[in-house]
Amino acid sequence: MKRALGLALLALVLLYVADYASARFGLPGNRPTFGMVKVRRTVAVPQKNRKTEFYFDPPEEEACVNALFPHFAVKPCWYLKRHRNIQVDM
Repeated sequence: MKRALGLALLALVLLYVADYASARFGLPGNRPTFGMVKVRRTVAVPQKNRKTEFYFDPPEEEACVNALFPHFAVKPCWYLKRHRNIQVDM
């Protein structure tokens, strides 16, 4: 059991390192490291009467990384494409 858990952890670490190397050096074939996805932010502000008021920002482009995991302090493009509406709770 310990060996299987260790191998799974090692495989996950190797996957992360390979994903980072791919994003850092543009492997395979000089693909772009970053992309842009149009997202729309919504700010939810609670009111004193226990209702919530919503403020909608206009859609804006957000940078993303073409990788499986987040790198360089930005989210992966596959995640942002599935979560285009972002709600910020105050």
